[in-house]
Amino acid sequence: MTKPTHPTVLYDMPVGKQARITEIRGGRELTRRLLSLGLRVGSVISVIQQRHRGVVVACAGNRVALGGSIAGKVFMQPLETA
Repeated sequence: MTKPTHPTVLYDMPVGKQARITEIRGGRELTRRLLSLGLRVGSVISVIQQRHRGVVVACAGNRVALGGSIAGKVFMQPLETA
């Protein structure tokens, strides 16, 4: 049995890694905006590209670019790869 890891800020996730969104530390507007982009708590995403703190993520066949200020409010739980 593996030890659970602590949530990680989205911009700290390495490229190519899959993770599940566990928390969005923002207001209602940010949560609504991310939901309209297909990102919500429980979504599994892959980090496609990073540039400084900005990231491009893939979720359910869509790619979304997020700036560093938004990526700093999204917390992830890395998924184990077999």
